[in-house]
Amino acid sequence: MSISLREPARSGFKEWLFYRPEAATSHAGPHATQAHGDKPEPWWKVMCLTGLDYFSTLGYQPGIAYLAAGLLSPLATVILVLLTLLGALPVYRRVAEESPHGQGSIAMLERLLPFWRGKLFVLALLGFALTDFIVTTTLSAADASVHLIENPHTPSFLDGHQMLITLVLLAMLGGVFLKGFKEAIGIALVLVVIYLALNLVVIVVSAVHLVEHGHLVTDWRAALVTEHGNVFVMIAIALTLFPKLALGLSGFETGVAVMPHVRGDAGDREVSPAGRIRNTKKLLTTAAIIMSVYLLCSSLLTTVLIPADQFEAGGKANGRALAFLAHTYVGEGFGTVYDVSTIAILWFAGASAMAGMLNLIPRYLPRYGMSPEWAGAVRPLVMVLTAVGFLITWIFDASVDAQGGAYATGVLVLITSAAVAVTLAARKARQRFQTIAFGVVSLVFVYTTITNVAERPDGLKIGACFIAAIILVSLLSRLVRALELRTIEIEYDAKAERFIRDCSRRALRLVANEPGPRDIEEYREKLRQIADDHDLPDTSDLVFVEVTVKDYSDFEGALMVRGEVLHDHYRVLTVEAPSVPNALAALLLDLRDKTHARPHIYFEWTEGSPALNLLKFLLFGAGEVAPVTREVLRRAEPDRSRRPHLHAG
Repeated sequence: MSISLREPARSGFKEWLFYRPEAATSHAGPHATQAHGDKPEPWWKVMCLTGLDYFSTLGYQPGIAYLAAGLLSPLATVILVLLTLLGALPVYRRVAEESPHGQGSIAMLERLLPFWRGKLFVLALLGFALTDFIVTTTLSAADASVHLIENPHTPSFLDGHQMLITLVLLAMLGGVFLKGFKEAIGIALVLVVIYLALNLVVIVVSAVHLVEHGHLVTDWRAALVTEHGNVFVMIAIALTLFPKLALGLSGFETGVAVMPHVRGDAGDREVSPAGRIRNTKKLLTTAAIIMSVYLLCSSLLTTVLIPADQFEAGGKANGRALAFLAHTYVGEGFGTVYDVSTIAILWFAGASAMAGMLNLIPRYLPRYGMSPEWAGAVRPLVMVLTAVGFLITWIFDASVDAQGGAYATGVLVLITSAAVAVTLAARKARQRFQTIAFGVVSLVFVYTTITNVAERPDGLKIGACFIAAIILVSLLSRLVRALELRTIEIEYDAKAERFIRDCSRRALRLVANEPGPRDIEEYREKLRQIADDHDLPDTSDLVFVEVTVKDYSDFEGALMVRGEVLHDHYRVLTVEAPSVPNALAALLLDLRDKTHARPHIYFEWTEGSPALNLLKFLLFGAGEVAPVTREVLRRAEPDRSRRPHLHAG
């Protein structure tokens, strides 16, 4: 029997606002395609959504690369591309195999640590994920506003209003997701196709100009030799500069987070959807190859064709190197169209991050009891995330440069955690070559992360603030929701059904028993004590119920009630649950509904300090069982005449 933990049906605005799909078994994210009636999309369409963040970095990555590496920018970009294709891509292809339902690398690492350690570890990783995703939305919107203001055809009255423009763009992004996921994919498809096509035109025209003026390449090579000497020195320097280009690695975690939206094969099984996994690998590989080609071409062309002073603050190529080439070599009219396309894709780049958050958060926090119940509904979550985006924009004054450190830190921590996760997965599977290969990749990303944090510690500080906030809010939510039923479904085996059927012919009476050695003396003594405390002359119809706490850090789940006959005489119902009082309350309500009578349950008062017992309940799911069970029942069933009978002595 299912036990509803959802709020009653609403009407009008509240029904629209708090709508949430119930197909949680197939897709726990708020945009569950089955619940919305939308079919999963072809992988190339989903790639356009997840690739928004990735592809949009062309708007600023070449400029960042030049400021970081100077004339060595093309060589540093080659190293970035190699690490993308030989490091990040294989890592996330393996992540797609290991977590095909969109849990990502976080779920792989969650399995390594039990109980509260695992939960807190996941919350820390979620903190960095939110740092990455939220700063993606705010940084991209801020950069879009910069492109808008710096376009020569933009009305002058917009100058000095970057903050306001950024906030408007964030609000528009949130509005799209209030409408739905399918609409977001449709917009992403149009923007990505147009943007990549326009970039291709800029690259081809600029390359033709470079061929016609071959001395520019010769001059660049000569300057490289003069400045750095031989090629080995260049490579060594480029390797040390690579961490500053880490923004070009964004987008992989989002690619696996939205896997449930990727269409698989008709014969896919829920446990191992081979078609979805294969198509997600196509998504990841295609996006990485497209971006690698564009990055290599754009880095070389911008480095050779744009004067160095134009990359500096105040220069026309600062943060918009390809836009500079578009205006210079293709024409002002095309340049303006290119700017509009860049502004649009930078604005909507946050959509891939928003999709990642809307899929990740409901997969973890509600399951831990560490978010309000409405966090499983898409629209309130969109509003909260948009509000956080407003706050971050205000704190950083809509500055692109100020947010770069936090963005890079979030990206690198997630990729590093993914690399470590697949290394451990390969080791567990005894795949020696893969373990060594992924281990090397992990070391490279660890080095890159540490270097980035050392140079830009503000990113770690911001990530720490997100982690502290998410842990604090999560623990407070867990405390507030501690007295909920927590049980989604209850099933009984055949023997348990027989016990209930036989005993319900009279009053159904249960005895709450904390299992010990489970010898005959334990049950004999328990019955004697219950009979004395409650003046029961006949104990022959009593049934023991024993709840064993399996993982006290879990919050909600299904209960399986099993019947046993111990020592040829004592009937026992056994249950495994994360909390004793909550499980007992749910069982009593379910038995009431099955038998159409109010069951009785008998408790023994727990010895010890009430405060300590309450703390035991909050942390370990045990403690003072009787009063907590009564309070859970009171909250779940307001009608006292329908509430099961509790006896404590």
